[in-house]
Order: sequence, then structure tokens, then C-alpha cells
Amino acid sequence: MHANDILIDAYGRVQEEVHAALDGLTPDQLHARVAADANSIAWLIWHLTRVQDDHVADAAGLDQVWLTQGWEKRFGLDLPPRDTGYGHTSAKVGKVRVESAGQLTGYYDAVHEQTLEYLRGLAPEDYERIVDERWDPPVSLGVRLVSVLSDDLEHVGQAAYVRGLLQSTEA
Repeated sequence: MHANDILIDAYGRVQEEVHAALDGLTPDQLHARVAADANSIAWLIWHLTRVQDDHVADAAGLDQVWLTQGWEKRFGLDLPPRDTGYGHTSAKVGKVRVESAGQLTGYYDAVHEQTLEYLRGLAPEDYERIVDERWDPPVSLGVRLVSVLSDDLEHVGQAAYVRGLLQSTEA
């Protein structure tokens, strides 16, 4: 098994968890916040997708799906077009409102497909390429792809946890 295969499998697991976290949720559940400043499920899934879209597109030298496929217009958020949610205040978290879970899974699936297309084309030596020199040590492509994966898993786990909390109080 090669690194490409491992990453393709890992990102596939993120996709499965995104779908599971969103399955059957209403808009009210998507936007519910379990505490005043807590992140909603909608924000968590939107954010993890924006980060994956932004970081993978940047590393690959591609345009973001958010912009090229019209997701920014479909979501119609009152945020800058390239906003990924990093450092959002509670008020900005509240601005991430969606029509349905399907809107989030649609965007995630489009980003996932671009990610997979990129991963399929990587050669072993590509993982050593430096993609961000702002850090010490500079960040290689391999490290960046694992970092995005880690962030995705953290946030989809948070979304699943919030889903569980919401469903336990509705029972």
C-alpha cells in the first residue's frame, strides 16, 4: 500500500463521518448551539470542508471548489469569499446558516472529489515538496495533507458529539 492509498482511505473515512453526522438533521438541529458560544454542526462541517478545500487547493495549485463550482454563491453567507472559519468569533459562527444537510454534504463531496483526484496523481517524492515556508520547520506536502486530515477528523468528531447531545435532549 502506498501513501496515496492510505490518504485516499483516510479522507474516505472523513467523508463517511461527515455524511453520518449530518444524516437526517433538520435545519434547526444543524444550527443549534449547545452553549451560547458553541459551534453548531453546520459551522463545524462547513469549516472542516472550507479548510480542506483551501489547503488542498493551495498545495495542489488548484482553485477552490468553493469559488469555481459556485458553492460560495449557493451558500450566500455574509462572509468574505475566501473565509475558512479560522478564528471565527461567536457572531461569525452564527452567520453560517444553511438550507439543509444536503447543502453541506454536496459541498463536502465536491471538495472530496477534488482531493481524491489530486491524491491519485501524487508520486512518492511529491510528499517532500515544501508547501509553506512560514513555519519552522517548513511544511511539506505530506505534513500538510495529514494536518488537514487531523483537523477534519477533529471537527467531524465534534459534530457527531453535538448531534448526540441534541438527540439525547430530544428523546
